[in-house]
Amino acid sequence: MNLEGKHILLGISGGIAAYKIPMVIRLLKKQGAQVRVVLTRAASQFVTELTLSTVSQEPVLREIFPESHASQQDWTRHISLGDWADALVIAPATAHTLAKLIAGLCDDLLSTCFISLPADKPRLIFPAMDGHMYRSPSVQRNIGWLMEQGCIVIEPESGALASGQCGTGRMPEPETIADAVARAIGDHHSPATGSFAGRNIIVTAGPTRENIDGVRFISNHSSGKMGFAIACAAARRGADVTLITGPVALETPADVRRIDVTTACEMDQAVKDISGACDIFIGAAAVADYRPAEPVDGKIRKTAETMQLSLVRNPDILAGFASRKQPGQLAIGFALETEGNLDAAREKLQAKRLDLIAFNTYDGMTTGFDVDTNILTLISKNGETTTLPLLSKQEAARRLLDNIQALLPAPHPTATND
Repeated sequence: MNLEGKHILLGISGGIAAYKIPMVIRLLKKQGAQVRVVLTRAASQFVTELTLSTVSQEPVLREIFPESHASQQDWTRHISLGDWADALVIAPATAHTLAKLIAGLCDDLLSTCFISLPADKPRLIFPAMDGHMYRSPSVQRNIGWLMEQGCIVIEPESGALASGQCGTGRMPEPETIADAVARAIGDHHSPATGSFAGRNIIVTAGPTRENIDGVRFISNHSSGKMGFAIACAAARRGADVTLITGPVALETPADVRRIDVTTACEMDQAVKDISGACDIFIGAAAVADYRPAEPVDGKIRKTAETMQLSLVRNPDILAGFASRKQPGQLAIGFALETEGNLDAAREKLQAKRLDLIAFNTYDGMTTGFDVDTNILTLISKNGETTTLPLLSKQEAARRLLDNIQALLPAPHPTATND
């Protein structure tokens, strides 16, 4: 991807993976980008300022407060750098740096630039550390928080580590990093120029809750993270996005219209109200298949040893849209299984008359509900299958949109008065 004229602010923290960064800079500049480097004190133990300034052709920046002879603009460099940059990249991001970012600390130039970068610009973070450190609850919590705040966190790779151990924690190779930066910048467009510009997209997300009585309900463990990631990625590509979500604890992505619902019937009605004019419907919600037939207004008292609960089918929101869709509209669904049953996903694709289905397996640790990563297998109605590796849900959303984009009909030519 061409990065001609783009400005990359590249932060380096103190990990052994910093040795890869000079090659990353060369690859970004080869694509036409201008790169400025912010170096933490610990990072200077692993890669020299001379090397970084030589490959970037820019002075390396380290301190919040410049030398006394610096220009007036340099006195607020943490602000001017954020205005200058099209993206902030932190690679490698150590456990210490991740903790500083989530705490909002601003005790060096890198952390200050992170805080002051305008919210509409992408932040790419590449964690790299020993495997035991990476899997620790505190690091995983910090990564999850950063992703919820809209940062693009790239999962480290598995392999031999500097500690001599083998596991997950290796920073990706320079080519992978440069490609991720180009993709992220490519996804950030104005509504008029993005690859989904002029497209109306509806995304459903999260669980539904079906009341048993006034205080109890039937639901599931869906966090809504996959659907929210899709809505965010689509908006960044210029789409007009409406996110219809069940009860979740997530912030609304920038430039996304949000409709909150609770039950499957409420979600179904919200979809019916606005889906007539949409171009793409993406059903990522974990909708309850059944609801209590006769919910009670108050609280059911505990009186007997057993209780029978009669359930009735909820509307199939995705199949309903697919049955109503007009030529040019696309219906995209998800299929969650506890084991790799692709045949079940293919049957769902055909039975519901979908254009594409994303199959994912629930394992409770790296895929499925309430985690930040996923493995998707994308199956289109013509039988083409694309298997994705373990990715952050943000990256999985971008890959999904790439496949959806290939299914879109060509936009109508703009009329002219020639």
